[in-house]
Amino acid sequence: MADGARSDDPAVQHQLDRLAALSLGGDRLGLERIVDLLDRLGRPQDAMPPVLHVAGTNGKGSTCAFLRAGLEAAGHKVHVFTSPHLVRYNERIRLAGRLIDDVALGALLEEVLDAGADLEPSFFEVTTAVGFLAFARTPADACVIEVGLGGRLDATNVVGAPLVCGIASLGLDHQSWLGPRLINIATEKAGIAKPGTPLVTQLYPSHIASRVGEIARRAGAPWLPRGGRWDAIASRDKLRYSDEAGELALPLPRLPGRHQALNAGLAVAMLRHQRRLSVPAGALSAAMGWADWPGRLQQLGDGPLTQGREVWIDGAHNAAAARALARAIKDTPRHIVLGILANKDASAIVDALRPYARSLTFVSVPDHASHDPAKLAEQFAGRSAGSLDEALAGLASPILIAGSLYLAGEALRANLQTPD
Repeated sequence: MADGARSDDPAVQHQLDRLAALSLGGDRLGLERIVDLLDRLGRPQDAMPPVLHVAGTNGKGSTCAFLRAGLEAAGHKVHVFTSPHLVRYNERIRLAGRLIDDVALGALLEEVLDAGADLEPSFFEVTTAVGFLAFARTPADACVIEVGLGGRLDATNVVGAPLVCGIASLGLDHQSWLGPRLINIATEKAGIAKPGTPLVTQLYPSHIASRVGEIARRAGAPWLPRGGRWDAIASRDKLRYSDEAGELALPLPRLPGRHQALNAGLAVAMLRHQRRLSVPAGALSAAMGWADWPGRLQQLGDGPLTQGREVWIDGAHNAAAARALARAIKDTPRHIVLGILANKDASAIVDALRPYARSLTFVSVPDHASHDPAKLAEQFAGRSAGSLDEALAGLASPILIAGSLYLAGEALRANLQTPD
């Protein structure tokens, strides 16, 4: 099953089965295949509404959620491309405010797979082509596009002239693809820079910032790091944003976790430093409460999994994300259930979270290669379980399920919840 993709619609599932059989399914960097595939499809990337392009190790999806909320609060129709999905493949493609429906999705998957069968495109390349075709054929005012992996060689990086580009927080992840050090990762992420397009970023350590700035200069992209021509500082009750156009006192984001203020600030800066779409201050204020991003420190409703208990999910899947999650929960220790993919640094994730754990339980991640729960339980003095139901058996509130977005999605499915 490619990237855990599944659908209740037989026509869509048939195409997903074709995709799983055709493609390598895993990560593949490089632009040759996606360019060839899109050429065969009529270059839909040239016909899409204006693009806001977002990269980063952590926080890029939340930044996209704030961008969408701000644009929609201003009255704009917005396409959104994000990954991964939590429950349904459709979540990756939002057309003018609504998730793509099964009829359109099945037809587009068939069209892309037929066009590129001999290219052996990856799961993500096919998904990107499907999204771009949908965006080119459906009227809207803007496209918010999240980078999948890296930036420079990511399939989304075929967009020639975005309105604005943004880079969220940087951390160690996907080192086998992006390089072993943070500076390698920053180099790949900054590869989304385009001539004349503002590159808005978070504040990074000096040597990382120098590399990002150098790449922006080479690309001819104005570089706008936080703390320079714009800033965003969270106080007790406000997000105080400032740039050359003035200051804003915005509500704190509704999304939990202090790190969300940084993501919201980045989105505000991106919207304020493009000149095509009008987004007034009132829309930016509304975006702080409108933005929704399932699976990120989200409390589940009552259902078969929770059974009246307080259960939270979060997709923290690397050290930096785990540290941000730890800061968010430090005042309320929880029983923590972790499922960690085999290519992730389990020790770094566990070490960040276990000071705030009432107990640790380890599970596997369904449909994905993951660390052996029994070995993790032995290493970290926890317990292992064969399923989420078994993991939660006997645990009292509050409970946190984390370690992978795929596990967060499994918790949503088990609790009969579907993001919309």
